[in-house]
Amino acid sequence: MRIKKLNLYTKSLEKEKKFFTETLGFGLHKDKETTFSVHIGWTELIFTESETAHHYHYCFLVPSNKLTEAMAWMEKRVDVIEISTGRKIHRFQDWNSESFYFLDASGNLAEFIVRYDLDNQIDHNFSIADVLCVNEIGMPTMNVEECNAKLSDILGTAFWKGDLGRFGTHGTQEGLFLLPNYEQKHVWFPTSIRIKPEPFEIEVEVDGKKTYLRFVNLNKFAIIRS
Repeated sequence: MRIKKLNLYTKSLEKEKKFFTETLGFGLHKDKETTFSVHIGWTELIFTESETAHHYHYCFLVPSNKLTEAMAWMEKRVDVIEISTGRKIHRFQDWNSESFYFLDASGNLAEFIVRYDLDNQIDHNFSIADVLCVNEIGMPTMNVEECNAKLSDILGTAFWKGDLGRFGTHGTQEGLFLLPNYEQKHVWFPTSIRIKPEPFEIEVEVDGKKTYLRFVNLNKFAIIRS
């Protein structure tokens, strides 16, 4: 599964546009009065203006041999979150991955992750052009099992890792929905940002087929087009 488009909502549209195009250096793709987008690898990341604030957790995939270099690059531009004293990289043993975290201009929790099971190494110095995609998006729910089943029905995809009670993942290592039960798991690691459903639209590609979904809240999905 690949995330081809992701549309998030922000109350700080101009600050977000400056963050992605000037601070991080992604090329501006679309620029309109109430929305803009940047291309990040195979994903188009879109921000649309909203009258209310929203807080998401999303993640970018980087080549598996470049996490330390990517963090050094990012630390010149953003405050990388310290997980514990002197430690900014977290190891997910069961996922065979490592990552670090930072906040975007809207206060969303963003992440750079490497997945060592994927063959995507590069042999040159890291630059922002080497970010491969938006790799994860948080989809908080009150019922992980039900949410997972609905995604399977709509997309033909499957549960990946975690559990069907407190926190699960759905999709593949190239693209994942994070499914926390926000009645049991209350904050996004490694912060105090409250987990709650936030609206977004997403286009995913599975075996060459693209499906565009709108996530409202809880387990409510609308298929926009398929």
